[in-house]
Amino acid sequence: MPTLTVALAERSYPIHIGAGLLARAGELLASPRPARAIVVTNPVVAAHYLAPLQAALLRGGVRCEAVLVPEGEAHKDWATLYDVHTRLLELGAERSTMLVALGGGVIGDLAGLAAATYQRGMRLLQVPTTLLAQVDSSVGGKTAVNHPLGKNMIGAFHQPSAVIIDTATLSTLPEREYVAGIAEVIKYGAACDSSFFAWLEKNVDRLLARDADVIAHAVLESCRIKAGVVARDEREAGERAVLNFGHTFGHAIEAATGYGSWLHGEAIGAGMVLAASLSQHANGLNGDDANRLKRLIDRAGLPVVPPALGFDRWIELMSRDKKGESGAMRFVLLKALGTASVRSGIGEADLRAVLAA
Repeated sequence: MPTLTVALAERSYPIHIGAGLLARAGELLASPRPARAIVVTNPVVAAHYLAPLQAALLRGGVRCEAVLVPEGEAHKDWATLYDVHTRLLELGAERSTMLVALGGGVIGDLAGLAAATYQRGMRLLQVPTTLLAQVDSSVGGKTAVNHPLGKNMIGAFHQPSAVIIDTATLSTLPEREYVAGIAEVIKYGAACDSSFFAWLEKNVDRLLARDADVIAHAVLESCRIKAGVVARDEREAGERAVLNFGHTFGHAIEAATGYGSWLHGEAIGAGMVLAASLSQHANGLNGDDANRLKRLIDRAGLPVVPPALGFDRWIELMSRDKKGESGAMRFVLLKALGTASVRSGIGEADLRAVLAA
């Protein structure tokens, strides 16, 4: 069982990775062990994994209840967050109660924000069950709900006490959800690690086939990269912003099409293609690197063509991106595969050329 550490001084926490870890959740809890936990999940995930998780926590001496919320990105909103708060109050949850996020990125973000805000903060355990959540959203303490005008615009940083990644849970993940998660894996190689990108080029077919060894390596390397970046820049004041490669365009796609029409990873796939094209126009990325990225995204079964939103609509949506500064849009661009940085001052002509194409 590999264990990584997100090194944040007194807020440091472990990321446990391996098959079958759900059954060991009780013993893997960080000290001090809570007497009580409340699991936030949805009915689809609950049907597979709620009872085993509750049993594992009970074996560890933690009594456990559950709050179920509707499935899907459309419910990652203020109303559902309010419902979670209401249930916590009805159940008599205390600050010492641990909130457990069991599910994908929607559950992790929603439960994380509930934990950050209920009684001004309660402990959080992340138990991600989708590839996207295992490699990205469960690590790093970002929590949020969506707003009709922008993705993840209402949130807080709230680090978990631990992350328990049971890669065996991916066996029940629908194919479209699984493929969407590969987008975030590709992102780490494209933005941060050219060797990992080359490994993905060689192994994407095995990853699509859900080869257990390849999944384990992809999850471990993705979490290793993210843990290092978060340790150096917890609140995205600088370096951490590069992990948003493709997201400025991707979030605009999600907001424009209605949350859930395009899955997050699908939007990020098309968003990375656009970001690579903009990198060619404005940041010196060579065409071979841009084409390698587009080919890998396509081989993974992800969209490489975005919806036609119209230039003004793109600009309207991207201007609300959280990386914006002093009223100017900023983009994560590549200089080469594995090397990304945040750029401002991108000219309208370059943006028009990319979006028109």
